[in-house]
This record gives sequence, structure tokens and C-alpha cells, in this order.
Amino acid sequence: MIALVLTEGAVFTPPGTDAFELPPFLGSGDWGLNKPKLLVIIALVIVAGYFLVASRKLKIVPTKGQFIAESLYDFSRNNITRQQIGSKEFKPFIPLVLALFTFILLNNLFGIIPFFQFPTMARIGFPLAMSLLVVYPVYHYVGIKKYGLGGYLKNQLTPAGIPKFVLPLYSVIEFAQKFFITPITLAIRVFAAMFAGHLIIIVFTLGGTFLLTETTGWALKPVSILGWVLAILMTFLEAFIQVLQAYIFALLSAGYIGAALASEH
Repeated sequence: MIALVLTEGAVFTPPGTDAFELPPFLGSGDWGLNKPKLLVIIALVIVAGYFLVASRKLKIVPTKGQFIAESLYDFSRNNITRQQIGSKEFKPFIPLVLALFTFILLNNLFGIIPFFQFPTMARIGFPLAMSLLVVYPVYHYVGIKKYGLGGYLKNQLTPAGIPKFVLPLYSVIEFAQKFFITPITLAIRVFAAMFAGHLIIIVFTLGGTFLLTETTGWALKPVSILGWVLAILMTFLEAFIQVLQAYIFALLSAGYIGAALASEH
């Protein structure tokens, strides 16, 4: 761990991966309940409960809650699912894409919401679970269901127009990409963005606090204000990235489903 000595007896140790290792407060070990796991449960309850309540008594003139729910639904339906899957086959996948977008969005936003202040997707296990246990089986299942196993593999690995002499190499690369690389990169995108953004905000916040409280000379104390200003600016930037990453995850998920259903590639 890198330590920066600013004054005699004052050492600033920048945060690292240990800032994301939160011990369980209920139980012990890997099965214990810690803050990230609790936030995932809270996000699930909020998303499911909100849409159930907002859609229970729909009105012609929507309330604010209904308007937000309808806006999220319309965005997921028209700007993600329909565009990526196509107008003929997109409807069954609207609930899935809506759930992915809103669930990941809320878990990302936890990173800048007071009291929560932890983006759940900064723990690699959660986006990997979303990718490997939800998105990955869905897009392969719908493709196999539509074309059969042989037809699906042929459609994915041996598209028309590929010269025969490069077809074996092309098929191997496509197989590795669609069955191994794709689900992992889908998870890494959102994980890396949430991890890096949260870590940067922590560095600026703790750095500013350290300069103000731990340094003995007055020359460095005004610099603490700069650290806090940068932390605030990074928080606004992080909010944008949190929304963007939720959108990208849902967009790519719908795109993979659309590619599995497409007749030609």
C-alpha cells in the first residue's frame, strides 16, 4: 500500500480494494449477510414493490409514481428491447429488460445515495451472477428453442458468406466469444466502472479530510477544499456513468437475445 507523508507524523494511506471488503454483520464467512448483499435485497424489494404498487390502479391522468413507472417501461420497451430484438419478437422480453435496467440502475445509484453509499455492482460477484445466471442462459435458450441445437450452433458459428478456408478459425473464435467471453465482458463493464468511480470518490473525500485535519501547516489546508470539490464533481459524473452502465448492460443483453433470434449474422 502506498503511503504519502505530508507532515511529521501524518501519513495518508490511500484506500484500495479493502474499501470494498465489508465484513458480515449477520452470520460469518461467505454466507454471512454484509452490506452489499443487504443492498441487493433492498433493491429487489424496491423495484418489485414499486412497479406492483404503481401498476395496481392505473389512471388515464397518471400520478407521479405511475408516470415514472410508465416512462421506465416505455424507455425499456421502445429504446432498448424493440430496437435490439426487432418489432416481431421483442414483446416477451420487455419484462426481463425492464427488470435488468431498473435493478442494475438502483444498485449503481446506491453508490451516491446517502446512508447506502456503496454501488453493489462494484462487487464482481453480482454482475457476474446477472450475466451468467440470467442473461447468458436466456439468449442461448431462446436461440435453441427457435432453431434447435444444431440449427442454432450453425446459425451462430457458420454464417453464410464466410470463405471455407477461414471458416474453422472463425467458428472457434465465435464459439469462444459467444459461450465464454461475452458473458464475462458483459459483467466486467459495469463492475469496472462502478469500482473505479467509487474508489476515486473515496480518494478525493478522504484526501481532502486528511489535508484539513491531519496536516500541521496552513499551506496545505486550503488544498482540502479542492479535494472535496473534485469529490463533488466526480459524484455528478459518477451518477451519469451509473445510469449509462445500467443502460449499456440492458442494451447489450437485449442485443444478445436479438442476435440469438436473428436468422442471419
